[in-house]
Order: sequence, then C-alpha cells, then structure tokens
Amino acid sequence: MSVDATQPKKRKTLDAFFKPSKKAAADKKDSSGETDPPQPIGAKDKGKGKEIDNNAASSSLSSPAAKEPQPSNTDLALTIPEDKRSDLGLELGTIDPSWLQHLQGELTKPYFLALKKFLREQHQAKKTIYPPAADLYSWSRFCPLYSVKVVILGQDPYHGPDQAHGLAFSVRPKIRTPPSLLNMYKALERDFPGFSKPSHGYLRGWAQQGVLLLNASLTVEAHKPNSHAGKGWELFTDAVIRLVDRERTGVVFMLWGAYAQKKGQTVDSKKHLVLKAVHPSPLSASRGFFDAGHFKKANEYLRSNGKPEIDWSCLPDKE
Repeated sequence: MSVDATQPKKRKTLDAFFKPSKKAAADKKDSSGETDPPQPIGAKDKGKGKEIDNNAASSSLSSPAAKEPQPSNTDLALTIPEDKRSDLGLELGTIDPSWLQHLQGELTKPYFLALKKFLREQHQAKKTIYPPAADLYSWSRFCPLYSVKVVILGQDPYHGPDQAHGLAFSVRPKIRTPPSLLNMYKALERDFPGFSKPSHGYLRGWAQQGVLLLNASLTVEAHKPNSHAGKGWELFTDAVIRLVDRERTGVVFMLWGAYAQKKGQTVDSKKHLVLKAVHPSPLSASRGFFDAGHFKKANEYLRSNGKPEIDWSCLPDKE
C-alpha cells in the first residue's frame, strides 16, 4: 500500500572505527530490559516515558527471527576472511547480530572496503567525524531487525558537536532540538491531540519500540553536510532497506522528501505501507507535511495488522 501526501497539495576520534566498543554492549543490554511496552498515544492516555523492552514489544509480531537463537558476533566474524577482519572490527563488534547475520556479505564487497579506506584516510588527516564511532551502528542495537515496525529515512548525520548519535533526526539529551524534528513534533500534535511536545530531541524511545531511524550516509565530517555522500554508505543502507523489505511484513515506510522517496522506491507497497510527503525541514514542511497524518496512519496500519502501535510520546531523556 502506498500513500503519497505530496500529491494532493503542491567525541571520539576515528581510530575507534577499527575496533569494537564497550558502549555497544551497554546499548544492547539497555535495549532488552525487563519493562513492559507502553500504551500507544492517540486513543486514550499519553505514554509515561518508561523504557522499552524490545523482546517484549516484538514477541507478539510472530516473527521467526525473534524466536530463534541469534548467532553471536564472534561466530559471525569467523565467516569473514581473516585478512579482512582487522578492517571490520567496528562492524563485527557493534552491529547487532540480527542485522549482521544478513549484512555480513556487504562488509567484504569492494565498495565497503573502499569506504573503510576512506574513513582511515580521514582519521589520518585528523578530520573530525560524526557520530562517534561507538554510536555509528546504534540504530541496529536499539532496533533489532526482528522488531522493525516503522522505517523513517534521513539523509546524513547532524554535523555539529555532540548532536549525532546514530539515529536519524535524533540528537542527544540537552542538545537543542533541530528544526525538522520540531516540525515532526508539530505534526504529532495534529495527529494526536494528547501529544505533548518533548523538551528534548532524543528519539531512542521510538527506536526501542521498533522505529528504524536510518540515515542514508552514516558518517559526516564536522560542519560539512553531505561530505560523505557518494563514498559508499548509500549502497550499504540500500542493503539495509532491502533487508527490511524482504525479511519483514507490514512495515510502515515514511519517505519524506524526494531523496528519501527515491531511496525507498523499491519497497514492495503490496507487502508494506509506504507513506510519502515533503520533508519536515522548515523549507518545505508547510507544503503538506503537517497535514499528511503519517504518525496516525502508521498506528492505524499497525493496529489493523495485529501489531502494537507506537507510543510516539514515549521519549525518555536519559541515555
């Protein structure tokens, strides 16, 4: 199913990129706690901002992947040729195994090895790269493949200090909420009268409910937007999108702006709900984004497919 809302209306240095991070293990532990999933906002009560249990939230999705033991990253690393493992330490150590078991073949392709070479050269040239290496693949840990219910595509990470942390559109707590995200909150207020705009822009709470917040490029040089475009990340994230399209059913794809719509053009609209609108940027949001109703439509679609709705108000501000 495809719905196009645009039609009706005209800290860490890069040396850590080559070794696993302790933060990845902490993220994974945090994303599989013992708390219950929250009630969705919109119909009755607002969420209370509690932590999300990915395993509990996904247990009702009838996903085979969620019920089968996941291979460990150590086991998956053994499938990589030994002469290439040293260059792929970050990927083998910090990509969640639910994703890694399907994406490991991408890591040894010429384009990805060339991308890693480019990043090494950036490091050697003392360039500042965002997000920090430990956060580069945090989208995979906060939102395992078997829990994906919604996909929101961005373009590249924020390029200012302390902003980017691996989730598209999201910034760390205590960092000023970016304009595009403020417009997303404004759209949520229209979709759900009970929604109250958060005081921060940290979207981990969405990711832990199954919202994949994925940028097309996963790194950027400080203060230089799109500086890592065309270096190989787009091919890798295309593979991520194809994987979700193939392995999951009934996912909501929110494609905002021409760039995201082109990137998501291969998604099977008979198998998933594809929603299109202008980008929430202040430059375009007034041309239909606020009235697109994407967040409400997403929850209606999930509910109609027997899946838990997203509680869009559940956004704890703690890392």
